[in-house]
Amino acid sequence: MKIKITNWVCTLALIIMGLGGPVQTALAHGEKALEPFIRMRTIQWYDVAWSKQQFNVNEEVAVSGRFHVAEDWPVSVPKPEATFLNVSTPGPVLIRTERWLNGKPWVNSTALEPGGDYEFKIVLKGRLPGRYHIHPFFNLKDAGQVMGPGAWLDIAGNADDFSNDVRTLNGEIVDMESVGLLNGIGWHLFWGVLATAWLLWWVRRPLFISRYRMLQAGMEEELITAQDRLIAKVMLVAVPVAVLAINAVTINRYPNAIPLQAALDRILPLSAQVNAGQVDAEAVKAEYVVAKRAMIFTVRINNRSDKPVQVGEFNTANASFINPELPAANPQASATTAVLKLDDNTPVRPGEERIVTVTAQDALWETEKLDGLINDADSRVGGLLFLYESEGGERYISSVSAAVIPKF
Repeated sequence: MKIKITNWVCTLALIIMGLGGPVQTALAHGEKALEPFIRMRTIQWYDVAWSKQQFNVNEEVAVSGRFHVAEDWPVSVPKPEATFLNVSTPGPVLIRTERWLNGKPWVNSTALEPGGDYEFKIVLKGRLPGRYHIHPFFNLKDAGQVMGPGAWLDIAGNADDFSNDVRTLNGEIVDMESVGLLNGIGWHLFWGVLATAWLLWWVRRPLFISRYRMLQAGMEEELITAQDRLIAKVMLVAVPVAVLAINAVTINRYPNAIPLQAALDRILPLSAQVNAGQVDAEAVKAEYVVAKRAMIFTVRINNRSDKPVQVGEFNTANASFINPELPAANPQASATTAVLKLDDNTPVRPGEERIVTVTAQDALWETEKLDGLINDADSRVGGLLFLYESEGGERYISSVSAAVIPKF
């Protein structure tokens, strides 16, 4: 008996310690939740940048960049025939004021073309002061969210100073923070009270055992009284009439209303660049050495341009591996940047085709949860390989992918 009491006391103490222990704020937004092959071989982000990372309430900030829709789209992932670009935030700390895709204002979902490159821009407005970790992301229908590179934004000022005024079709200026709030609360209360009254009317009398006994005794007709039928008829007529009347009043009050949009935009990829196809890179094979946390590529590079080129960067799932011997790559220091090594770092001459071994070795494969690729049913790696001219620094981008052979 004493042993049981002791066990209960220990358990209770552990619970109290757990509840009273230090509380840590969750900073992740699910950017590592999807399987590695989806993050690597669907939306491949690059050149993502923020216009500023410190601003005040009511000030605007823009995130812009590009993404490549991988040609080697996973067969188990639905094609990107309905996608939506948005920003992941910890609550309504920002509002979106503009969204552009390839220089066009963009409101609805859109279909993306595998193999295409797109340029995006999202304009946001500060709403709540604080420090927040923000990501652009693509919501793929039936697949999930593919997160882009994240950044810390510092919003200063007072939340009470925030304003979100818009001009309606009839020229009236309204505050989106409060317009229709009381009206919405009132109608919710109205329908809540009506539904509660209807429910209480039936549960005010004995429900289960008494009614069951009456059913067993063949007294079905006595379960529902004449007054019950009268109230049911009144409700049957009153509710549709109220809905139609309220709808008519709303249409009369707001004659120029735009319904929620359900169209699918068609925005073509960026036009082919002049230098497209002049430098090609193809991943012949890929091996992942588990003990060293290293992805080793065998890449065939074909330089059909008139200038020598070098491999500068490999980017996959927001993790960048940079060639430190190539200044043109000019990486930005971040927690998701590592070193890229080549067995032959000499420039690939014009007209030359060369096989190069590229090694991306770092703990990023584990911390970014990309090493789980070897356990996926679709064990293929994908990403963007950036090659730079030795003179001038012009950049060539190739999307590469290959089946991964694990080595233990």
